[in-house]
Amino acid sequence: MTMAPALSRVDTGTVHLDDRLLAGGLADVRWALLGALHAGARSLVVDLSGVRRLPDTVVAVLVSAHRICRARGGALVLRGADVPTEELLRRTGLWRVLVAEPALAVA
Repeated sequence: MTMAPALSRVDTGTVHLDDRLLAGGLADVRWALLGALHAGARSLVVDLSGVRRLPDTVVAVLVSAHRICRARGGALVLRGADVPTEELLRRTGLWRVLVAEPALAVA
């Protein structure tokens, strides 16, 4: 008899990025993403609504986290990306890899 594994891990983690975290350096961003993944998340939602400008180096960290999510059968979603970030994804072709969605509306 086969039993389904217990769902002891978080399936989707949410990481909120803001300008203060980005000012702390790339390592802080990396640890925020890896922390959610080490907690067991298969998928990540990265909330960018608190970011005025997403540096190119952070995009590289997001791609790395995306690879980990895909290896686990999940995905990485960018939520609340501004127009310049969406344009960056288009220019680099990463819009095919990193899914961007609008910020959630607050009622």
